[in-house]
Amino acid sequence: MAKILEKDNIRDKVAHNTEDGGLVIETAQDVSQIIEQNKKEYNATTGKWGGDVFDNKIASIPLTVIDDLNKAGIMRGFHVVDQKKFRAWLNNPDNRFFRTRQGRV
Repeated sequence: MAKILEKDNIRDKVAHNTEDGGLVIETAQDVSQIIEQNKKEYNATTGKWGGDVFDNKIASIPLTVIDDLNKAGIMRGFHVVDQKKFRAWLNNPDNRFFRTRQGRV
């Protein structure tokens, strides 16, 4: 038996495991719009960083990914607690589609 709860573009699916009586929770989010916008912003920038701190947006990260970063101890809520690991995560080519600016952090 499964129960699906939806809020905005995030969906939580809760299912009961009948074998051991445990509970399985799956969280999913449609991130296609975020990734498409990130691609546009990424392609509109160069590897050079601007002098204005407000002109240096480097990423848009979906809430489900922020949850994963919280579980990994890199973030606490929306606050980065491990800058070194966060920079490494942002510079990892596997996470490039979250970036909105070229270059290395």
